[in-house]
Amino acid sequence: MNSNKEPIILIILRIFLGCVFIFSGLTKAFDPVATSYTFDDYFFSFHMSFFQIFSTFAAFVMPMIEFLLGVMMLTKIQIRLTSVLYLVMMVFFLLLTAWLALAEHLETHYGYQLNVVKDCGCFGTAVKLTNFHTFLKNVVIIIPTIIIFLYRKRIPETRLTGLGKVVVVAICCLGCLSLEAHYYRHLPASDTKLGVKIHNMLSKDDYNTWTVGTDLTINYIDTALITKSVYVYKDTVTGETVEITEEEMAELPDDSPIYEMEYVTDKTDTLQKFGRAENYNFTMEDAQSNDLKPTLISHDNDRPLYLLCMYDLDQVDSDGLNSEDLQKIISYCKDHQCDFYGLTNTPRVEIDKFVKDNKIDFDILCCSYFDPAKGPYFVRDAIHANPGIVRIEKGVITGKWAWRDFDEVLEK
Repeated sequence: MNSNKEPIILIILRIFLGCVFIFSGLTKAFDPVATSYTFDDYFFSFHMSFFQIFSTFAAFVMPMIEFLLGVMMLTKIQIRLTSVLYLVMMVFFLLLTAWLALAEHLETHYGYQLNVVKDCGCFGTAVKLTNFHTFLKNVVIIIPTIIIFLYRKRIPETRLTGLGKVVVVAICCLGCLSLEAHYYRHLPASDTKLGVKIHNMLSKDDYNTWTVGTDLTINYIDTALITKSVYVYKDTVTGETVEITEEEMAELPDDSPIYEMEYVTDKTDTLQKFGRAENYNFTMEDAQSNDLKPTLISHDNDRPLYLLCMYDLDQVDSDGLNSEDLQKIISYCKDHQCDFYGLTNTPRVEIDKFVKDNKIDFDILCCSYFDPAKGPYFVRDAIHANPGIVRIEKGVITGKWAWRDFDEVLEK
């Protein structure tokens, strides 16, 4: 009886590995659109763009496999096969992230242009890791994976019957696929109220995070240089000096005594230094190449802004673009002093053709800064829907909706 008892160390390692894979699978399942973007980036980076048509399929299958293997590891279903699959996957992940870490180092320090993926997407959008940290993470995970593989015969199989195993596997697959289908059709879990709270605990905002409640003026709008000019005058009789600002000078009456004083000098004080925003290269350019970002995304803008984000006009869902709910939103904005604009990464020439072909009656702004190899993918990552609406009030995101949920935009 004792010979069939699983050693405590194997129990601990097995639980650890199972939880890691379950967490990894769920974080991807909560945002399958972001996962498909990650596969797009990988295929582009490795010069296999022809595989991008399978990105969405892979975004559904990969999280399901990870989640299923995690459950099988925890419940000891087909533990010997599971340990082999774990080892195969972790060896692949280790080699992949080793290359990513090396390639990024070569790009950063030696000027190579390898178009390396900057975020492996191991834990979806929940946790952001550098390629080097991801490699170290996989080194840590592969050690217990190897131990479990070497001692897999010491782990007794679950007591479930064959039918019971099939039922567990089926429930895991169907449950994960259902979760993915829901978040694919709507917005990811990170855009729900609970998801925003969890995301804020796990990850700091960065250039590809537009969560509800985010103040875009912090990372997207430059801090203006504010100075104060002061003029110094001297009373030739008493010898006293007077300092007066440029604004005060403009309001002086023509018979002010200061005009009889002797001008001494002037000085300029800096009240606020100029600050370059982290994502200063995000733009919202109109047809005349005017950047409307400082006006639209501002604490001083009293008009709510509704942005119809369409990162790639060639891939816009026609049902969303032609929906009656979208027309109601556009009409509402016209009647209630709200700004409504489209926003895309597509070049201006293609925008003009798109507007003509689809009889668009609203302005589409262009974020012209876009490198398909390296990003940043501002419009694509603002909302994981094409099209989708982001509402911004006084520079703060107050709502996000995928096109299938446009009927909820005007609900109070």
